[in-house]
Amino acid sequence: MPAFHTLAAARPEGHAPGRPDSPGGPESPGPDSPGRPDSSGGLGRPDRARLTELRLSAFAGHRSTRVPLGPLTLLTGPSGCGKSSALRAYEALARLGGGAGLGEVFPDPAGCVPERARPDAQRRRGFRIGCTADGPEGPVSLDVAVQAEPELRVVGERLAAGPLVLLETALRDPGRRAVQAAWHNGGSSPVTRAPLPDDRLGTALLPLRVAGKTDGQRRVLAAAEQMVVALRSVFACDPRPGSMRVPTPAGTGRLLRGCGNLADVLWRTRTECGRRHGLLVETVRTGCAGAVADVLAEPVGEGMLRAVLDRGDGTRTGFERLGDGELRYTALALVLLTGPGVLEVDPAGEVPAALQTLTVLADGLDRGLDPSQRAGLLRLAARMCERGHIRLTAAVSDASWAGEVPGARVVDLSP
Repeated sequence: MPAFHTLAAARPEGHAPGRPDSPGGPESPGPDSPGRPDSSGGLGRPDRARLTELRLSAFAGHRSTRVPLGPLTLLTGPSGCGKSSALRAYEALARLGGGAGLGEVFPDPAGCVPERARPDAQRRRGFRIGCTADGPEGPVSLDVAVQAEPELRVVGERLAAGPLVLLETALRDPGRRAVQAAWHNGGSSPVTRAPLPDDRLGTALLPLRVAGKTDGQRRVLAAAEQMVVALRSVFACDPRPGSMRVPTPAGTGRLLRGCGNLADVLWRTRTECGRRHGLLVETVRTGCAGAVADVLAEPVGEGMLRAVLDRGDGTRTGFERLGDGELRYTALALVLLTGPGVLEVDPAGEVPAALQTLTVLADGLDRGLDPSQRAGLLRLAARMCERGHIRLTAAVSDASWAGEVPGARVVDLSP
């Protein structure tokens, strides 16, 4: 695909692909390892689509970086190594998979271009990201080349199942706001060709364009659906303690990425799911100072709610009195104990919830947490991820403490 070569950027000096460290690296069996028994008890393909690798071919400070993804993945490395940008690329792919336009996903596309990337003869610069999704159709890979300058557009996309290319697009005429697409047909003609918009992910558009009349077309549709389902149902969160200390209006009860409406969500979840609320109280009890009998929200007038800790002796401590670490710990615990119906995510509505997996992206997971809080939070994450309905990919400043938690995969992005 020519576009992937025209947007190639010089590799930054000293930058190496992400490498999985212990525990739970590719060498160690885990929930994503080939040959692991699936939910039916036999050896086979997983029944839920999920990402197993993120590729940052040329994105921000990354060049040829491959990030293996497991149920619980921690990205580590020194400041500036690209942990946050890796999560940003993951979220961008998720939003593109949900049908969002390039302008929405990349409001500052120039910031995604590798610093040392030189423009080509047409003064074009861009970036390349991709991923692999495993599921009922087996491993399916997606790679996307985006032109950031002089104007934002998709200039190349490839969806493949092993050596078989299922969809390939390329920018043939820069004067048209479209890319030329060719997808596998498997009928009397090997491929079908048609233009697709250059501001959307072609893979997400395939169900609207492919008839599904031949075996080849049905394979394209199945692979595209697996990729889209794996990408969607992503919740990117970074709790902001300052916004959690002030009352919030009663609303939809769906948690926002900054968790500033935590009180509104507690008002809802405390009555809707007693079992999970009990787990939240138990978790908060181990991470907050003093006695904790309950975690709840109470009205403060004019349709506003505030979050409080019930100390069990008649005293209620408002969240405005809690430390940053206590607030981040509580918010992240709530995220891990809830699901798509509570978090502000875009699930694939046409796929049963039992076949979807919520993926949480958390930047600075250990920010502001003391050793006992971060260990408790990681143990909770390991418990929830082991069940298969939730996955966590998080950036941490130091993962030396994570080795004590079984199932945690550490990926070092150090140069």
